[in-house]
Amino acid sequence: MNTRVEVRGGIYRDSVTLLRVSRALTRRPGVTAAIVAMATDLNLDLLAQQGFTAPAGAGPNDLVAAIRGEDEAAVEAAWEALEELLARAPASAADGAPGPEGAPARTTGAAARRLRGPGGGLALVSVPGRYAYAEAMDALAAGLNVMVFSDNVPLHQEVALKEAAGRRGLIVMGPDCGTALIGGVGLGFANAVRPGPVGVVAASGTGAQQMMCLLDAAGVGVRHVLGVGGRDLSAEVSGRSTLAALAALDADPGTETIVVVTKPPAPRVADLVHAAARRLETPVTFAMLGEDAADLTDAAAKVLRALGREVPRWPRWPAPAPPAPPRPGALRGLFAGGTLCAEAALIARRELGPDLLSGGHAFTDLGDDAYTRGRAHPMIDPTLRLERLAAEADDPACSVVLMDVVLGYGADPDPAAALAPAIEDALTRRPDLRVVISLCGTPADPQNRDRQAAALQAAGADVFASNAEAARHATRLARGAPAAIAPERRLEDA
Repeated sequence: MNTRVEVRGGIYRDSVTLLRVSRALTRRPGVTAAIVAMATDLNLDLLAQQGFTAPAGAGPNDLVAAIRGEDEAAVEAAWEALEELLARAPASAADGAPGPEGAPARTTGAAARRLRGPGGGLALVSVPGRYAYAEAMDALAAGLNVMVFSDNVPLHQEVALKEAAGRRGLIVMGPDCGTALIGGVGLGFANAVRPGPVGVVAASGTGAQQMMCLLDAAGVGVRHVLGVGGRDLSAEVSGRSTLAALAALDADPGTETIVVVTKPPAPRVADLVHAAARRLETPVTFAMLGEDAADLTDAAAKVLRALGREVPRWPRWPAPAPPAPPRPGALRGLFAGGTLCAEAALIARRELGPDLLSGGHAFTDLGDDAYTRGRAHPMIDPTLRLERLAAEADDPACSVVLMDVVLGYGADPDPAAALAPAIEDALTRRPDLRVVISLCGTPADPQNRDRQAAALQAAGADVFASNAEAARHATRLARGAPAAIAPERRLEDA
């Protein structure tokens, strides 16, 4: 076995770019392992777990590349491919690229003063959580609104950031804000949706994406999505960014209606936000998941009715006739989106009983921090879910697997390429197994929702654009009910 490891100082590429480089190298003939990453402590641990030894002195400001192959020729060919992939990958100012004034900006505030035009602006902070507070506060001091993509930011720092933003009349989106849309420009894991009159305030990334995509499927566009972070409606943070976002959207003449998407908030904060919404001139619809609350699909329908629009039948793509009727058994949810997972679990508890574990049912959010340490989010890297799908297919107690596939900018560029063969393999080994997919995306997304749906359908999955409909279908199958679904129709014919 041949191995080559090299460290390059002063070169930075973001983690998503390096993940894709690593995956491209791993797929090459004769390559048995490849890791290209910044040499953080965590990534150096991953190298060690893969049997690589990083040269002494490698640090987080260095890029480390490690390739192992069946022979020297395979490693050398992969190394040549690495050079080409890195050359195509976008560089950053950290590589020494000069700014408009010659030297690169060394702080967020300096970059803001150099690049910001008249009329305000936005800074996107995506650094390790322990550094995010300083960068976000620097941006606020420079007069910028801030989207904090970083997670693992201490709660007291989040409160301090949002208090500072409030004093300046600015908004902090996040921390852990994965999705935003500002004037039609998507940030983070956003979908390509048509422009329109709806403004979204979201304490949930995938919940916001589901709302965006359902409205787009109904022919209604979205103007802004302001993420506020999953803790904003907690008792400690008290909805500071939610209140600021509501006020900003109410002041926007192009926003005709507002929808608030969130998991269950603290009761006192929910009362505070509802009271603020009643004072606005713009109507507000609430999509707050809870045991007795409407699901996101029902909330989308309510938004459509508020705009005087008809509610369509949501897109769905039924699998070809399965070889065997549904068999009662355990339902296993393998999700990338936390809110989509929570919504599906709520529906399952209503349909299958409050104690899911007693029936062997389980819902797992594989995007949770517990599963993403040392690996990319499952919206980017499908490896963990493919492993779990194979494991569920090997479990005779499991009769239905329910998964979400979330499309959009930043997500896996072709999730069906890996998932469809895995589904087909699982169903070949287990003809009595059923697979249901909640597909969150639009035809305009880089992955093309309809192309992804066709591939997953052909592999044998039942595919739904509505996560709630997918969950209900999966629970009926888990009970052994026929649960036949009608084929997809064009929405304009519905």
